[in-house]
Amino acid sequence: MMRAMYSGVAGLKTHQTKMDVIGNNIANVNTVAYKSQSITFAELMYQTTQRASGPNSNTGTAGRNARQIGLGVKSAAIGMAIETPGATQTTGNPFDLRITGDAFFIVSDGSNNYFTRDGSFYVDAVGNLAMSSNGYNVMGWQVDPETGGIKKDTVSALRIMSPDNMTYPPEATSKGYVSGIVDSDDVQVHSESGRILNLSFFDNLGYVYTAKLSMKATGTDHVFTVELDKILDSNGKEVDVDATFGVTQNVADPKTLTLSSAYTFNNTNKSITYTDENGDEQTITLNSNALTDDQKSRIANAFGFSSYDEFTKHYITDDTGTTTRLIDAINGGTFGNLLDADGNLSVTGKSITGGLIEYDASTGLLKSVNGLSNNLSLSLSFGDQEIPAGPFHTIDIDFSASTNFGNNGVTTIGADPGDKAGNGTGRMVGELSEITIQQDGMIYASYDNGQTKLLGQIAVAEFPNPMGLEKRGDNLYGATLNSGEFDGIGVDITGNGGYMETGVLEMSNVDLSTEFTEMITAQRGFQANSRIITVSDTLLEELVNLKR
Repeated sequence: MMRAMYSGVAGLKTHQTKMDVIGNNIANVNTVAYKSQSITFAELMYQTTQRASGPNSNTGTAGRNARQIGLGVKSAAIGMAIETPGATQTTGNPFDLRITGDAFFIVSDGSNNYFTRDGSFYVDAVGNLAMSSNGYNVMGWQVDPETGGIKKDTVSALRIMSPDNMTYPPEATSKGYVSGIVDSDDVQVHSESGRILNLSFFDNLGYVYTAKLSMKATGTDHVFTVELDKILDSNGKEVDVDATFGVTQNVADPKTLTLSSAYTFNNTNKSITYTDENGDEQTITLNSNALTDDQKSRIANAFGFSSYDEFTKHYITDDTGTTTRLIDAINGGTFGNLLDADGNLSVTGKSITGGLIEYDASTGLLKSVNGLSNNLSLSLSFGDQEIPAGPFHTIDIDFSASTNFGNNGVTTIGADPGDKAGNGTGRMVGELSEITIQQDGMIYASYDNGQTKLLGQIAVAEFPNPMGLEKRGDNLYGATLNSGEFDGIGVDITGNGGYMETGVLEMSNVDLSTEFTEMITAQRGFQANSRIITVSDTLLEELVNLKR
């Protein structure tokens, strides 16, 4: 009777343990990434009153089975459904992650590594990616500063919003390209100012500038010049920088410069007469080497040029092949001799600092730049102001995408920073605008200057026997001898077909229908065992009552 009573007590204890497990499961029905537990029972032990014996052929007796009386029940094992995924809950928080497969996030309290399926993360005050529940740092791999890729070394805390990651450094423009159609019938390319190409570019500090290039037709079909007019800052103000575009060269540009009707030429004394702003008649003797700056500007204006420098770039070539530059003729007092009887001036070319662009007459495609067919670029350089001594970088401008087609007199040619693949564009400083986590755990920062930067990768841990992990509370697990040790490095989640989802969490895998069913069986088992104690007590009472 005492054995039965103590068996009943053992039954009560084990069924109470089962209720403890069920109660814990139900309590955690909404706990993020909680893995339900289940308990199994085993016989406690047996008292053998008679051992088994075998048959005896000599005596003709049969064998007898052992006689054993059981002494109750015990808890055999408490297992976890750790490989059963929970439902997905959408949160919209970009730092909430759901992990698939049998892997675990790696987190650290600063001294020890723990493992979790709870991906509810946030970024703390110093920029570390951490668990929302306890502040433990999320561990992963850092970016190799030399290669820019992930260095899969010992895991460390992912500080994704450090001061270095809050901005993206500026970069000077190093490339440019010209594309579009230049139409030989466009009146603008035949004008003094030419067709203006605006090239925006950045210096090394992220300031933006505009280089104004002028493209002009020459007297030769399909041949154009390109020169640098000026450089403006972001406010449209001309800046004084030591900039050189292309090379200085003489180019053929035969044409007649016609004297403006506002001026009268006197062929006898080689002078021009005009009426000034006050209504007074003024005369400039062209064959004079004592001209003032104002008179020189008047001479340029008389032939339709607003710039004296632009006008004096022209030259004439006589029958003997001798070249006379207009600036030399004006300063030498022989300019008047170059004009015809009507005061017009025939020039054969001009000196430019820039490029000579030639297109193929049959295809309209670019043929050569400065006579070279294997280098279709011009360089905008800045002398001593270039990196590293100065803020600018030489800009190689590619003209190969430009064409010379008829387009109803409309030229569409334009200049853009960078090459056609987007390299060398340059940029201003960028402010952090967004952080994204990819399915492989790669963390990228996006900046408002269009750049992206790899910040690190979330590593995961995998174990030969994940059911052997030990619960540590706070949704954490610790490695044990039976789970397998963590090597300190971790693995890429995509290695075994897993991935991470952002904006969602894995919920508890507790099945309430199963838990309530188990609760009923636990209740009935507890009730039945209590009856053993009650009946045993009644039997003992009857035994005591034998002596009255």
